[in-house]
Amino acid sequence: MRRRDFIKVLGGTAVGWPFVARAQEAVRMRRVGMLMSTAETDVQSMVGAAALVRGLEERGWRLGGNVQIEYRWAAANANLYRRFAQELVTLAPDVILAVGGVGVSALQQVTRTIPIVFVGTNDPIDRGLIASIERPGGNTTGFIAFEFSIGRKWLELLKQIAPSVSRVAVIRNPVQFSGIGLAAIEKAAPPFNVAVSPIDARGGIEMEKSITTFARDSNGGLIVTPSPFSVFFRDQIITLADRHKLPAVYFNRYFVDGGGLISYGPDIVEQYRHAAGYVDRILKGENPADMPVQAPTKFELVINLRTAKALGITVSPALIASATETLQ
Repeated sequence: MRRRDFIKVLGGTAVGWPFVARAQEAVRMRRVGMLMSTAETDVQSMVGAAALVRGLEERGWRLGGNVQIEYRWAAANANLYRRFAQELVTLAPDVILAVGGVGVSALQQVTRTIPIVFVGTNDPIDRGLIASIERPGGNTTGFIAFEFSIGRKWLELLKQIAPSVSRVAVIRNPVQFSGIGLAAIEKAAPPFNVAVSPIDARGGIEMEKSITTFARDSNGGLIVTPSPFSVFFRDQIITLADRHKLPAVYFNRYFVDGGGLISYGPDIVEQYRHAAGYVDRILKGENPADMPVQAPTKFELVINLRTAKALGITVSPALIASATETLQ
C-alpha cells in the first residue's frame, strides 16, 4: 500500500472512532429496577407495570434492545421489601421504580445515590422520603397517590350511598399507617355524625375477626384505606363486606371490579405512565433532586350497581351521574 493511501485509511479510521464510540454508547443497555408492593400474580400490578413499559417504549426505549427491567415482588411483606431492595441495589441499575412508601424507605436504607422514582406513595415528606414537593432533594422523586383531604371524600361517599350508616370501621395497617387513613377520616367525621373505629389489620385472620365483631351491631360501614396490606388482602376484604352486608368505600377501582361497592381514587395506571416520563428523563441524565413530586390529576369514581342491589341499596341518580363508570 502506498504511503498516501495508508495515511488516508488511517485518517478515515481515526475519524471513524468517535462515531463507533457514539454508536456503542447509543445502544448501551440501561437497567431499570422495579420494586413492586404486591405478589407477581397480582393482575392490577401487572397492568401498571405494562403501562410503564409502554410509556418507555413511546420514548424510544426497547426492552432487550437498549433497556432491561429487573422486577422484584414484595407481596406486602416487610422482610421481602428489605431483601429485594438490597438485591436491586446490588444490581446497580440506572434507576429504580418503587411502588408504595414502604418500598421507598427500604431502598433509601441501602442507597442514597441510585435514583428512585415512586408511585402509589402517601405523605412522602412526613415519611422523610423527600425534603419538599417542589425540590425533593436526594435521590428520590415521584408521584403521590393520595392527599390528606381525600379522607373526607371517602366518608362523604359512604354517607351518600348508604345514608343510614352511623358507624364506620376504617381498615388500615398500623405498621404501614399513613395520615391518609384514620386521622383524615376522624377529622372529617363530626359533620357526618358518625363514630369512627379503626381496624388494625396485621393479617387476614385478625382482620376477619375484627370485621365480624364490628358487624354485630347495625348501621355499620367500611372505609378501606390504602396500604400494601389492603391491596394484598382485597379479595378477602370484599368477601367479608359482602358476607356481613357492609357498604364499603375503597380507594381504587380494582376493588369494585372485584365485587366491591364503590371506589374513589386516582388512576394509578396513569401514574405509571407519568412515571415512565420521569424514568426516561433520569436515564437521559436529569437529577431526581430537581424533579418536583407530583400529585394525582385524574380521579375515578366507580360504582358496582350489582353489589348495591345485593346490599339492598338504591343508588341515587345524582351519584350515578357523577360516576366515572358504573358496573351493571
